[in-house]
Amino acid sequence: MSTLYEQDFSQWAETMAELLESGQFSALDLENLVEEIRDLSKRERDRLLSSIRLILHHLLKWDHQPQKRSRSWQVTIERERNNIQQYLEDSPSLKRFLTQQWIDKAYVNARLNAIKETDLDYPLDCGYGVSDVLDRVVEL
Repeated sequence: MSTLYEQDFSQWAETMAELLESGQFSALDLENLVEEIRDLSKRERDRLLSSIRLILHHLLKWDHQPQKRSRSWQVTIERERNNIQQYLEDSPSLKRFLTQQWIDKAYVNARLNAIKETDLDYPLDCGYGVSDVLDRVVEL
């Protein structure tokens, strides 16, 4: 079964679903199944953190380039906030990642992305909190 996992993930997943559905638990590829289930949780976390990173990226540009503020930046911030809302509705346990520690981690990459995009330097320390990410008003 692990050979199928390595050669054709999609087929492996379908086979695992069929085995689960039919109660053939002894035939399951438990090692890879456990790994994939754990990865599902990480993917959900990563989607949330990606939205946080994008919001921070655009807040940096918004705050440090007021002359270039655009509807596009505003729309991106709003879209990612809506995404966060949806992620939290689907998986309330993701709220544990809405902490300053995780905001600071996401800020590192948001800052680097903003630097690459604008050639500006931004503060090393994150000046944004959870409320900035989720609620701060950005209007043209």
